Amino acid sequence: MDRTDLARLSTLALAAGVAAGIAAIPAAAAEKAPMEKCYGVAKAGQNDCAAGPGTSCAGTSTRDYQGNAWKLVKKGSCTKIATPKGAGSLTPIDR
Repeated sequence: MDRTDLARLSTLALAAGVAAGIAAIPAAAAEKAPMEKCYGVAKAGQNDCAAGPGTSCAGTSTRDYQGNAWKLVKKGSCTKIATPKGAGSLTPIDR
């Protein structure tokens, strides 16, 4: 393998690394999409926080779709989430 071959391989490796980095940008941007708290959509023990008196925070809801427990969801989707007990809410609800 001569210097020209090594230079070509280095260039190809660099190009592949740059392409991989660029491909990862949309995934990283999607992960940082705006989020909002959505009450009443989490299954028991799957809330992100706020589960009322007697609970500490994440994973402490005791009932499915508990109205005072929230889960982070993509901004704008909360009230469109349907559960057997009704739609999600941007504020705590009685359930």
